[in-house]
Amino acid sequence: MRPVISLRNISKKFGKKIAVEGLSLEATPGQVVALLGDNGAGKSTTIKILLGLLRPDVGESAVLGMDSRRQSQEIRRRIGYVPDKPALYDWMTVTEIGWFASGFYPHGYLEEYAEMVKAFHLPETEKIKNLSRGMQAKVSLALAMAHKPELLILDEPTSGLDAVVRREFLESMVDVAAEGRTVLLASHQIHEVERVADSVAIMRQSELLTYDRLEVLKNEVLELVITHDSEDRFEFPFADKQIASRHDGRQSVHLVRDMTPSQMATLENQPQTVHLERRTPSLEEIFVGYMLGEIRKKNEQAPHTEPEISA
Repeated sequence: MRPVISLRNISKKFGKKIAVEGLSLEATPGQVVALLGDNGAGKSTTIKILLGLLRPDVGESAVLGMDSRRQSQEIRRRIGYVPDKPALYDWMTVTEIGWFASGFYPHGYLEEYAEMVKAFHLPETEKIKNLSRGMQAKVSLALAMAHKPELLILDEPTSGLDAVVRREFLESMVDVAAEGRTVLLASHQIHEVERVADSVAIMRQSELLTYDRLEVLKNEVLELVITHDSEDRFEFPFADKQIASRHDGRQSVHLVRDMTPSQMATLENQPQTVHLERRTPSLEEIFVGYMLGEIRKKNEQAPHTEPEISA
């Protein structure tokens, strides 16, 4: 199956600042891919490279089998894109902006747009400048989806929206994927993204830390709460499996990945172990763990810098 998105060893600098470094990622038809990361992680730069709006210093980028450098106009014609701050002609009405946009797309666009306007309960004759931010976001989504693109790219589309509108917006992405189309969603709303994402990419400071199907992450990552026989600092015996940890008196909490049954048994039978409790973390807890774990790696030469999992 040909990937809808293909990034191979992408790197991009702005002066001395590294925006993206060595990023490789693929997405297939029918996926909702969540691109998660802190501010400055490189999410928007990655999206602009895919769209051909930026050229990488190193690496290859393709969308729908087309090279992002050489075929950027055709890519933007065939995909749908909702930026974090959509540029809408706010003096137009909801109907007028659909009519204007239809001139750039094949026959049938305007009819599909009108259907989406009704589905989103948008006021057809109202000027866009008079709409709430949530309503404007729905207009932008309708404009991006009316030509039924094979790929829909959303860059922080729900930022600043109320909880109900955010949920409606994100859940509509499930319907898009169900039709065999692909969604790339960059968002800070991690707990809501968890409801709709098939795959999750976590970025921090230009680097891709992990990219997996959500079900794989949820199956492989565990939070272990260990009660010890003393307050002496506990050295976790499987450092290569540990993402992050925190210690509080006689208890330590460890976010781990892909622990084998024999390793779990070894941990449970450690002389210092009084009790071992296992739980499945949320996507937000996994995200925070990876963020803090990366900090630990970068500061591992300094004393007393082991990251702590947020309570």
